[in-house]
Amino acid sequence: MLLGIGILSGAILIAATLFINISPEFGGKATKEQREFYSKSQNYKKGKFINRGNVQMSMDFNKFVKSFTGYFSPSPNTKPSANITVQKIDSLSIVNYRDRTRMVWFGHSTFLLQMNGKNILIDPMFGEVPAPHPMLGGKRFSSELPIAIEKLPTIDAVILSHDHYDHLDYASILKLKDKVNHFYAPLGVGVHLMEWGIPQGQITELDWWQESAFGDLTFKCTPAQHFSGRGFNDRGNTLWASWIIQSPTENLFFSGDSGYGTHFKEIGVKYGPFDFAMMECGQYNEMWKEIHMMPEETAQAGLDIKAKFIMPIHWGAFKLAMHTWTDPVERLITKASELNIPVIVPEIGQSIHLDHKNIQPSKWWIKYD
Repeated sequence: MLLGIGILSGAILIAATLFINISPEFGGKATKEQREFYSKSQNYKKGKFINRGNVQMSMDFNKFVKSFTGYFSPSPNTKPSANITVQKIDSLSIVNYRDRTRMVWFGHSTFLLQMNGKNILIDPMFGEVPAPHPMLGGKRFSSELPIAIEKLPTIDAVILSHDHYDHLDYASILKLKDKVNHFYAPLGVGVHLMEWGIPQGQITELDWWQESAFGDLTFKCTPAQHFSGRGFNDRGNTLWASWIIQSPTENLFFSGDSGYGTHFKEIGVKYGPFDFAMMECGQYNEMWKEIHMMPEETAQAGLDIKAKFIMPIHWGAFKLAMHTWTDPVERLITKASELNIPVIVPEIGQSIHLDHKNIQPSKWWIKYD
């Protein structure tokens, strides 16, 4: 019996090793020259990107066991009671749009942003499962997206926050790459994109506090408190970030994934106030709060960056933690009310304009609870 267990364990290990080394989903590896370039960054130490103050997720054996058992023995209501119906948008509506800035939320952290005549995708995860293989993750809460990825028109720019599967999806990038003019990402993430066939000339990588002009828009790469990695031994090989998107008249903030930290106040002082902020609020746990905010911290972070309106993201699409699926939005609304910060919670696929007059207060998620 022990021999059989050993053989089975060895076979699983060999299969996993082959899968990681052969499967393109895991992305590329930086060259020696690229690593030397990264070493110029203050966020790169001993061959790895790090958080400021070297903040790390503390996951000891007891926490790991608790997390593992909690995931497979979840609390009730960690998923919606039914398929979430999304509002649809068609290709012609996107192509012909020439009005004020608008955004369309695809659930989780994915947005289509139409700003100053440009089409911009943020963290375009259109896949069904946030994992390198369908058997390794839970399915999306909605069976449809506001628009199929194949029907999207030309995309002027894609902005990526980091390389985790729920933000950087291999299959989505393959379908997008021939219709995207340029990609913007934190340091190191371009290695994956090039591995997947995107020319280096179409990729701009930035470090924290760096910026790049995109026509009459400016993209600014700002700090986050998180981590990166797509395999077993590549943690910290690429940088993670939040982003600022500015036009001559508007100022938007996208938090990416982040634990709560002093960087929010720094961003607010340096670049605020913001007309609208897309703030991470979901997939959290006290066991890993260093790298994902609790909802009350999300509200405080919105106050720190001087946001006029905040919207909870990183929820509504996938189960990646043990909290109930509506816990993020409910707790955020409660705390934001105490702090007097307006919260916008559109349905998936609903158009959002910066004057927010088109978003009526509605707890649409209740019908799925």
